Amino acid sequence: MTALVVSDLHLDGARPEIARQFTGFLAAQACAARALYILGDLFEVWIGDDDPDPHKREVVAALRALTATGVALYLMHGNRDFLLGERFCEETGGILLTDPTIVEIDGQRALLTHGDALCTDDVPYQRLRALVRDPAWQAQFLALSVAQRQALAVEARAGSKAHTAGQPPMLMDVNAAAVAAVFRDAGVDTLVHGHTHRPGVYPSMVDGRPRTRIVTGDWYTQGSVLRWDAAGLVLAGLPRA
Repeated sequence: MTALVVSDLHLDGARPEIARQFTGFLAAQACAARALYILGDLFEVWIGDDDPDPHKREVVAALRALTATGVALYLMHGNRDFLLGERFCEETGGILLTDPTIVEIDGQRALLTHGDALCTDDVPYQRLRALVRDPAWQAQFLALSVAQRQALAVEARAGSKAHTAGQPPMLMDVNAAAVAAVFRDAGVDTLVHGHTHRPGVYPSMVDGRPRTRIVTGDWYTQGSVLRWDAAGLVLAGLPRA
């Protein structure tokens, strides 16, 4: 079985070139795989499954076309699209995964997660994360009109940019102790995540065992994909034409 893993596309009408590359990727590469895993932040913002944005509707249609060919689609909430829900899954044919989730392909086990929960040094962000993942908060937000939610999303994006700009780079990355705890608790030797926009393969030792953390990159300037099959897990960039 060949699986492809991506994250952090941050699809938005303001960046049509990313959507073009992604839909091309779905048609030319993902369609030849057995499964596609999207580890969060597929969209820059998702205000609910009733979002009428035509750019997002095009992405939904492209994902439906992919699953119609028999490719399994698995998605995970990110910090930008944590409101993806049942209607989105019905429209795309995708399945939402719990974060984190252990997946096994060709005898190789790995823990998949978006990655933001590992950034424990950023305490204000972790408080916000807990708030917006609360079902009561989400129900209250989704009860607002589309226009109201769109306005609040604009404010939230501005606040996020200001917060990120004011933080030391090290606070925006994963915490080593949090990573070690995840390896230990899950009993795996491979961890795959996105969120940090620091793509790479990071080896480490935890409890005397070699472990590997693989970080998928964002799609701002080029694509990033992890190919996972019987030969192993290989992270590659996808230059934009």
